[in-house]
Amino acid sequence: MRPQNIGFVSTRFAGTDGVSLESAKWAEILWHHKHVSYWYAGKLDRHPDISMTVPEAFFGHPENLAINKEAFGRMRRSPDLTRRINDMAAMLKRTLYDFVERFNIDIMIAQNALTIPMHIPLGIALTNFIAETEFPVIAHHHDFSWERDRFSVNSVADFLQMSFPPSLPSIQHVTINTPAQQDLAHRKGCPSILIPNVIDFETPPPEQDEYASDFRTEIGLTEDDILVLQPTRVVPRKGIEQAINLLAQLKDPRYKLVVTHESGDEGDDYLNALIYQAEQAGVDLRFAHTRIGDHREEGPDGEKIYSLEDVYPHADLVTYFSIYEGFGNALLEAFYFKKPVVVNRYSIFITDIEPRGFQVVTAEGILTDRVINHVRKVMDDAEYREAMVEKNYELSNLFFSYSVLRRKLRALICNVTGSDDLEAD
Repeated sequence: MRPQNIGFVSTRFAGTDGVSLESAKWAEILWHHKHVSYWYAGKLDRHPDISMTVPEAFFGHPENLAINKEAFGRMRRSPDLTRRINDMAAMLKRTLYDFVERFNIDIMIAQNALTIPMHIPLGIALTNFIAETEFPVIAHHHDFSWERDRFSVNSVADFLQMSFPPSLPSIQHVTINTPAQQDLAHRKGCPSILIPNVIDFETPPPEQDEYASDFRTEIGLTEDDILVLQPTRVVPRKGIEQAINLLAQLKDPRYKLVVTHESGDEGDDYLNALIYQAEQAGVDLRFAHTRIGDHREEGPDGEKIYSLEDVYPHADLVTYFSIYEGFGNALLEAFYFKKPVVVNRYSIFITDIEPRGFQVVTAEGILTDRVINHVRKVMDDAEYREAMVEKNYELSNLFFSYSVLRRKLRALICNVTGSDDLEAD
């Protein structure tokens, strides 16, 4: 069996969002087994020789934003909106044919493009392309429309039913957590393979080098300070207010809360509320997104920009008070860098992570004396803390490592080729 040309398709493959990161991991595993990956999206940071950028496929393209503005938050759609969706879908479908022909694609992997309706025309384009060609497609689902309140009131229910996701015989569906797998079967009658998000736990994190050694001092911390890391964007579902409450109740000025990412596309109201809350509670809250990027580089004023991997080793504690997560990449990252974590028991943690036996400080939506006292024990008892993080790394290597992804991808590719061409290492 010759190596397969794999075509990844989404609205964006760039930066550190979950879809981009997990897609890169899939491509890495496939590359190890001689399969070559090519990329199609509206925004790309992949090499141009192996990618095809179609600006209209980006969810932030002006025409798509205009479509979404009319599609959601109302029940009736205009004939003009129907026409605009169909016209854009037809144009994008032509580019999908071009992509497959240009790179001689054998198998397509749709990354969330048939899942969350951030780009309705692209989903329709993919659905029509697959229906017309019976092309073998792996649909990797990260966030379904029914999991997001903002999509519940809409004028495009027919399009959502058709394409998010479609039920076509040449599509193999992949979900990232148990509730999503169950919902997909119940709502659409589609079976799926569950592939959790993974990290290369088989390869321990590298030793800290000189470049990253000064991160704490660069953001104004002293040796005695305790760095509490909030490795998320500043959006309400991340529950950052609870991290502020935690530090307020610990009543120790050495604790500093450092948030790694910025607000994103949901405005600054939540950010401003957090700043006010921290000021009122006397908590030292620092937003470090101007010093943390996708990779190491020099900032506009000559200052160092650190990668997220540079930052984790400096953390003394990680807070993860998320209300909802599709899986929880930041949680796995904390396990990878062997950091103790405080976790709100969000639904996917309860179903897919907690039963494995991970040892974390858990909260139930509110902070209790139990939570505060457990945090104090973790921070004061080095032996207890070391046993906790080592156990978490060991379990992660069993359940959320590249070996898991390797086995699952082997089955998916074999279903297309009829050959077990992703043999175990």
